[in-house]
Amino acid sequence: MSYIQTETRGPILIITLNRPEARNAFNAAMAAEMEQIVDRYEDDPDLRVAILRAEGSTFCSGQDLKEAAQGGRAVAPKRGGFGIMKRPPLKPLIAAVDGQALAGGMELTLCCDLVVASTQSVFGLAEVKRGLVAVGGGCFRLPKRLPWAIAMELILTAEPKSAQEMKHFGYVNSVVAPGMVMDEALRLAALIARNGPLAVKASKGIALASMTENWSEDEAWDRQLGIVAPVMASEDLKEGLAAFAQKRDPVWKGR
Repeated sequence: MSYIQTETRGPILIITLNRPEARNAFNAAMAAEMEQIVDRYEDDPDLRVAILRAEGSTFCSGQDLKEAAQGGRAVAPKRGGFGIMKRPPLKPLIAAVDGQALAGGMELTLCCDLVVASTQSVFGLAEVKRGLVAVGGGCFRLPKRLPWAIAMELILTAEPKSAQEMKHFGYVNSVVAPGMVMDEALRLAALIARNGPLAVKASKGIALASMTENWSEDEAWDRQLGIVAPVMASEDLKEGLAAFAQKRDPVWKGR
């Protein structure tokens, strides 16, 4: 049985969580599916940006607690929790949230680079309410994305915050009306997809590595060069410069 559907629209991959009867909670099989999908996304040179969305009124409620009570874990061997949390894709990923993103569901959005949410959406780490700990990245990634006091409020109280509040704190990029999140996510995805794919991937790589590895200012100048070197030697760079000079849209080859 498949719990996740995919669709491609040109260079955009749409990943849809489709277990609404269980509030899109992840079980082991769903995590394995996600890992395979993320691997395919990474390996396909024609795909430049992905959108993560869900069917139903809940984006994701986290780990399937019924399976967890029987000893099961929604963990994949390579990418970890939910098949994505330990190793999110190196290509851009946009969360399109139209409902509740709680516990592991919020940690899924921490794997994303941009977050679009509807006015009916809420975000929260509910783990401690059940005697659990947010080990899907919530306790160490959230304080890097939010002011310390706000991150700790979410982690320690287990009380959710609205999309509007999360936008105020810089966690959410856009807040739209219910039913409009995919329109906004596709708009942002198109803006990303029009750019040089090698440059986009390298730019995310520098930003991610500098944050996760705590580069100092001095380190950053040198360490970014290793990531950007393939871009500087690419056909795409020559094409981008030629297209600018000729006042036309570039035709990217991803090499």
